[in-house]
Amino acid sequence: MIFKVKDTFKELFIVNKETYEGFIHVFKDNNPLHTNQQFAIDKGFDGVVMHGNILNGFLSYFIGEKLPTKDVIIHSQEIQFKNAVYLNDELQFNAEVIGMYESVKAVEFKYNFTNRNAQIVAKGKFQIGVIK
Repeated sequence: MIFKVKDTFKELFIVNKETYEGFIHVFKDNNPLHTNQQFAIDKGFDGVVMHGNILNGFLSYFIGEKLPTKDVIIHSQEIQFKNAVYLNDELQFNAEVIGMYESVKAVEFKYNFTNRNAQIVAKGKFQIGVIK
């Protein structure tokens, strides 16, 4: 198999205006925490909080476009949101192979997203199948 336990991968993502507005346009999620500066501040945040599922989009992009093979399908994924993400945040994505299951051609990863302050904003696991 193309992967080995302990293989690591990195990618930099920026939550830019195009991604933010595109998410709202496509999914119609206009919750005031994500769209109203004063509302978000009143709730204890530094400003409008980006939709957590934007990170799922980055995860999908990474799996589909940045792994060393396109012969993959997502079996499962989990994400835990730990800290808020704001517009124009730079997020370092780090993933590591933690399990190989040759009999079913599956690979398990753990991952996290960290912001410029080295805070983990989200973490989780995903499992892919290699579909050759």
